[in-house]
Amino acid sequence: MGTQGFNAQNNGQRLGITEPISLGGPSEYDVIKTNELEQFLADAGLYESHEEAISREEVLGRLDQIVKIWVKKVSRARGLNDQLVQEANAKIFTFGSYRLGVHGPGADIDTLCVGPRHADRFEDFFGELKRMLIEMPDVTDMHPVPDAHVPVMKFKLNGVSIDLLYAKLSLWVIPEDLDISQDSILQNADEQTVRSLNGCRVTDQILRLVPNIQNFRTTLRCMRFWAKRRGVYSNVAGFLGGINWALLVARICQLYPNALPNMLVSRFFRVYTQWRWPNPVMLCAIEEGSLGLQIWDPRRNHKDKFHLMPIITPAYPSMNSSYNVSSSTLRIMTDEFKRGHDICEAMVLNNGGWLELFEPYRFFEAYKNYLQIDIAAGNDGDMLNWKGWVESRLRYLVLKIERDTFKMLQCHPHPGDFSDGSNPFHCSYFLGLQRKEGVPVNDGKKFDIRLTVGEFKANVGSYLSWKPGMDINITHIKRRDIPSFVFPGGIRPSRPTRLSVEGRRVPETSAVSSVSLETANSLDVNVVDGPDDDTSKRKREDDDTLTKLTAPKIVKPDVSSGGPSSITPLLGDVKVVNVIDQIGTSVVKNEIMYQNNDEINGVITSGNAEKIAFEKLMAGPCESDQRAPQELEELEEPDNSNIQETTKGVNLESSTNKEVVTSATIKNASDTSSSYQLTGSLEELEAPELDLPLPRVIHPTTGPQKKPIIRFSFTSLAKATGNSS
Repeated sequence: MGTQGFNAQNNGQRLGITEPISLGGPSEYDVIKTNELEQFLADAGLYESHEEAISREEVLGRLDQIVKIWVKKVSRARGLNDQLVQEANAKIFTFGSYRLGVHGPGADIDTLCVGPRHADRFEDFFGELKRMLIEMPDVTDMHPVPDAHVPVMKFKLNGVSIDLLYAKLSLWVIPEDLDISQDSILQNADEQTVRSLNGCRVTDQILRLVPNIQNFRTTLRCMRFWAKRRGVYSNVAGFLGGINWALLVARICQLYPNALPNMLVSRFFRVYTQWRWPNPVMLCAIEEGSLGLQIWDPRRNHKDKFHLMPIITPAYPSMNSSYNVSSSTLRIMTDEFKRGHDICEAMVLNNGGWLELFEPYRFFEAYKNYLQIDIAAGNDGDMLNWKGWVESRLRYLVLKIERDTFKMLQCHPHPGDFSDGSNPFHCSYFLGLQRKEGVPVNDGKKFDIRLTVGEFKANVGSYLSWKPGMDINITHIKRRDIPSFVFPGGIRPSRPTRLSVEGRRVPETSAVSSVSLETANSLDVNVVDGPDDDTSKRKREDDDTLTKLTAPKIVKPDVSSGGPSSITPLLGDVKVVNVIDQIGTSVVKNEIMYQNNDEINGVITSGNAEKIAFEKLMAGPCESDQRAPQELEELEEPDNSNIQETTKGVNLESSTNKEVVTSATIKNASDTSSSYQLTGSLEELEAPELDLPLPRVIHPTTGPQKKPIIRFSFTSLAKATGNSS
């Protein structure tokens, strides 16, 4: 195994904000299991070939030459003297999975172009450089997204996918030996530049803060593969993206600095199964720096109190990289951590293999109720833009459903999209639905989310770049109605009477209600509980009259229509198991369960010693708001008066039924939103309105706070649950 990165430990420097949990070294068992893991990852095709690696290096070299030619051309066009034109320079940096060394075959390369102060982002980068690239025969699939949260230009160069960001520094000349890790690089930088630089700065800082880079890379490659197989790898869907998983793995490497990947994977699941969210995961102390940029601090920033799973970036300005996580997605990931922990424990006892850990999650067998979100566009370019916009909004649908059902109806978003192949300009997304564990059925009341979906549709309809043909439909379906094109080969698998625990989160033996959809005027649900055996299931399905009510379809706004029309599903009869309801803090006295006997591989001599170390780790102060917020900042959208003309009189039409929802309902429910586009493939780090957390260097800053008004429109649900709020 590699020894790269041990210098910090040998020099006596402690990596991380706490002492390690264990300094124990690997045993012979650890070495054997690590070799097995590396072979498993290689057999899974996670490593690129030597030829592909060389091709990527050549492409990066070519791209660096292109931007150097570009910046000289821009300097000449700006009228700079010959000396400045001669000295003009731009430089390419890499970040993300490629920079971390965990990318696989065919993966995108995240790159950053750093240019001088006179090279403008929109006129020169998205203008002149884009034109230069388009004219090159080896550049294909050009797709610029200048209005994204992090502006990006996507294209292929010699068949290699490139995501290119731009950072404009306040320098006239960019030195070839530029060090972007220095905070001074952010001096006088605009917000887009700060966000664009953050990816590189965070990636480099991670590599500095892990004790052994090779062990970190192997463990991270394993955890990325595991997360994708288990359906929890997606920042845009409310799970975790590449940067989040890298930070979580890096923290485990700090806590077990001498462990090999076998033990690091096991401890990853053990630690994060017991982690008391929203205690933040941090690789180093958070510093305010000298530039006054806003940083994450839930004690001083009201909005940060509602972040459920904070994972803090180590480079200034420190941000919460996992702000997309909702209570539903946190519950799902915690369940998966527990499953991984159980499998790793069993592996130690039975000397088992790695295959079971990476068993794919059978999403379409896990729930009885789903929302199907269908989107379509008129052509390839429109579909790419429309798809990116809708993907960036889907997490708000989850948040709105949680809000309007008081977190009693929980959602599981599938991280990917599906297409039947017959229409390249159409795809579908799916949300699994289940009732929160312990929520009573209450005389057959249904969850009425018609207004919730209508509110979401109005939000999606605010897209300023809307074009004819951009449509969206939302339908409530049962498991038996899932379209066949979501399954491999288009063949629906035969469903066993009972599924393995590893294949689903809700056991088949649990009492799960059956959903029936009433007419759109009804707010009641007839809920029937009972064991989910095949006989009773078939009987309920035969007796159940299912009316597939499709939520509004976005069409071109029609002011003369007299108001939008909407049909939104009535949802009920769902049950959840293993729910995290109350997010723990350091003051919550949760008993952490560890093995009291010695570890088989000899790394930890006592389970009690590890328990004490973990309790110390969790003893740091972390302030969070335990109450259900009356004003949920996660649903806040930036004000944009230009959207009013776009959304006015939106005609929301169902393809199945055509019940009218009053225009006043849509007006009260609509959220205006910004016009930037998100593609979903770029890992983005938000630049929120932040001040200062712990640990930190104290230099106070302030920031404005917004408090949107959130409406709860489900009075029948409140009465059914005895909640008068």
